[in-house]
Amino acid sequence: MSRIESVKDALLSLGIQESSELFYNPDYDLLIAHETSPELTGAARGVMTESGAVAVDTGIFTGRSPRDKYIVRDDLTRDTVWWADSGLGRNDNKPLSTEIWADLKALVAGQLSGKKLYVVDAWCGASPATRQGVRFVTEVAWQAHFVKNMFIAPSAEELAEFTPDFVVLNGAGCTNDKWQEQGLNSENFVAFNLSEKIQLIGGTWYGGEMKKGLFSVMNYLLPQQGIASMHCSANRGEAGDVALFFGLSGTGKTTLSTDPLRQLIGDDEHGWDDDGVFNFEGGCYAKTINLDPQAEPEIYRAIRRNALLENVVVRADGSVDYADGSKTENTRVSYPLSHIENIVKPVSRAGHPSKVIFLAADAFGVLTPVSRLTT
Repeated sequence: MSRIESVKDALLSLGIQESSELFYNPDYDLLIAHETSPELTGAARGVMTESGAVAVDTGIFTGRSPRDKYIVRDDLTRDTVWWADSGLGRNDNKPLSTEIWADLKALVAGQLSGKKLYVVDAWCGASPATRQGVRFVTEVAWQAHFVKNMFIAPSAEELAEFTPDFVVLNGAGCTNDKWQEQGLNSENFVAFNLSEKIQLIGGTWYGGEMKKGLFSVMNYLLPQQGIASMHCSANRGEAGDVALFFGLSGTGKTTLSTDPLRQLIGDDEHGWDDDGVFNFEGGCYAKTINLDPQAEPEIYRAIRRNALLENVVVRADGSVDYADGSKTENTRVSYPLSHIENIVKPVSRAGHPSKVIFLAADAFGVLTPVSRLTT
């Protein structure tokens, strides 16, 4: 059986009927040609910019939708997830019944059935001991481009034997009209079944739902193995010293870790095991609002062919106005790690950190500009 036929059989087992065309781990040239096709409309279509990067709009969602996040509560997760209804503090882990899950799964499978599909197999995690093989399925070319940028590409040998540990079914084009009777937040949904090892996406086109979705999965799996799962960037100095940068979105993790004098490990999601720090991802996802080539030259130079811009304003001549936040302040670009010159390679991992930096971005002056914690 050919690899394509094997993938089609796997999709059929998920309820996705025969696709009109299937592109398996497509290269950048194909994805760029498809996502900029003049036949496309709306959020499905990208435009070429003067840098060679493609720019797309993500529709009404220009960021993640945490209020529409659900996890199936079953025998596996009942006592292993911090639930939003547990009374132990606020979080976004809202429980979902297996019955509603089945409805949402059928809805997404129906959306993807009979369509031209893009299937990307990739690794989440640079540690072979704990990495997850992930299969992304989408009908939108630029969403396949996004995950190709953001996750770790298997070698040809690994791809030939690839069996996914987790599947992401992105049905961005469908919405759930039963949401009110089901007691959900809206017609949009980002749902996880950790027993079936599937993520479903409906109603939101935002690419970051796939990226952060897998981060949620790693946050669930790794701590149970005694491994830290961290929202931080990381880099390594010439002497081998490793630094971690923790902070909320927009506090400078990507900017500070992309230091020309230090090797970049990764800009956002990492694990910390007995051997040291390892990246979950194969790319970076940088904010571009007010991007300045003088202040952030490495990120600016990374915006070239194969990079994917989100929600930026593109002028008629193909140039990008990075100062224009009229669509959103959360303008972004994804690009593969190879677009940064000084990186840890061939594998994005290093030793134990000797410096841990918390980026508070304190706008109220409660903290001093730099505080050193000694104990």
